[in-house]
Amino acid sequence: MPSATVYGLFRDAVAEHGAEPAIVEDGRALTFGELSAMVDAIAGSFPQGTASVGIVMRHRAEMIAAILAVLKVGARYVPAEPDFPQGRIQHMMAEAEVDFVITESDVAARLEGLPVRSIDDALRGSGEPRELADEASDPDAPAYVLYTSGTTGAPKGVCVANRNVCHYVRAFANEFRPGSGDVMLQHSVCSFDIFVEEVFGSLLNGAALAIPAEETRADLPALMDFIDRHRVTIVSGFPYLLADMNELPAIPPSIRLLISGGDVLRASYVDRLLSQATLYNTYGPSETTVCATYYRCNDGEVLPDGTYPIGRPVLGARIRVLDDAGGDAAPGEVGEICILGGGVSLGYIGDHPDESLAFQRLPDGETMYRSGDFGYLLPDGNLAFLHRRDGQIMILGRRVEVGEVEFRILQCKGVRQAFVHAAKDDGGLPYMVAYVVPDDLIDEAGMRRELALHLADFMIPEFFVQVPRIPLNENGKPDIARLPAVAKAVSR
Repeated sequence: MPSATVYGLFRDAVAEHGAEPAIVEDGRALTFGELSAMVDAIAGSFPQGTASVGIVMRHRAEMIAAILAVLKVGARYVPAEPDFPQGRIQHMMAEAEVDFVITESDVAARLEGLPVRSIDDALRGSGEPRELADEASDPDAPAYVLYTSGTTGAPKGVCVANRNVCHYVRAFANEFRPGSGDVMLQHSVCSFDIFVEEVFGSLLNGAALAIPAEETRADLPALMDFIDRHRVTIVSGFPYLLADMNELPAIPPSIRLLISGGDVLRASYVDRLLSQATLYNTYGPSETTVCATYYRCNDGEVLPDGTYPIGRPVLGARIRVLDDAGGDAAPGEVGEICILGGGVSLGYIGDHPDESLAFQRLPDGETMYRSGDFGYLLPDGNLAFLHRRDGQIMILGRRVEVGEVEFRILQCKGVRQAFVHAAKDDGGLPYMVAYVVPDDLIDEAGMRRELALHLADFMIPEFFVQVPRIPLNENGKPDIARLPAVAKAVSR
């Protein structure tokens, strides 16, 4: 019987693939057996009763081992990139009640006030060694907390169970057949669930994970060279990465599979890639564990708006499209995309009044996630995505609640009123314009510095416009037509 926890699946992979590559980097490689030994060393340094652990590290084998070590002792991990705003990291780790944060010596200074443990000390065995018991066997035990943008002015933590991750690993294997000889690129930041797909979709299915250096990830020619040298076969990323690859004369021949997720996929982004690899469009909120639907683009149809459908439910998931009355919408009728099945997570941690609206308990006891995203069923049974809920947009593939951005601007010195408008350029990509009513003249550079304490770079509006007042329409809402228009040149 397959294991029901993430670490259990990793243990099974080690037993089957122990001498095969697990982690590949420039300059070194670890087998599954060597990665497992590193996991044991780190887990052995954790004190008894560890329940929640922050992970703030650079992307390398030690980071993956630390995540697996947390899961081995039955705890949950809470990831954050080292360059996240300090205020945001502090909020995340406090709300998630982490016992400590695993980090590196040169990152620890950014974690002032938090209990930290050095990854190097853990590997040297200078922590608090103890005899390890078997990993927690409860599939409902939390595996991780991922933070998304929230409507209340603070990020919102989605808690995902071991069973949810195991569900997705099975769904990924069912569709894409990863295994020995496959190499998955690790390109996503750890706070987005493409990272979950990269790490667990590969390792738990016996494939290797290739981790480029930070400077390589940001340089497309260098990234393609890395992929070529390490014979990467699977790349999962935002549509914008694929769009950049689409402009190349050719992609590395080792790539057999390209997976787009995190935002709408336009046909123009991938028209030259279709003849070079199998290409999928995917959809799924973090609340339902990575992806809820898959669509194979190579033999697919492009919708009238130039985007690809998002496809059919993954193995173990179900999709309903609900009309305004709460009934199932007819094919072609627009409704709210609702997700059921193995991916529906444990919900939000902390106090979030909207949880009961998003996670709806059905009469039979099952939980349905109401995404707030809207779409419709095509005649062939595939799903088309239309738009997201009011106030939520995607910036560079990352979900942003405009309300959170607006809240943070209102906390800035000298701001009396603020309204953030989500606009789109001619290419259909969203950007934000902040209209600010000041108490006095506002230093935009100073405001950006204040915002950077709490918001990631992509969450800070591209444009700030000072206005004497926010005009309102007859419904008492900001009247966008009476605000100064800010047009953005199309970058592609």
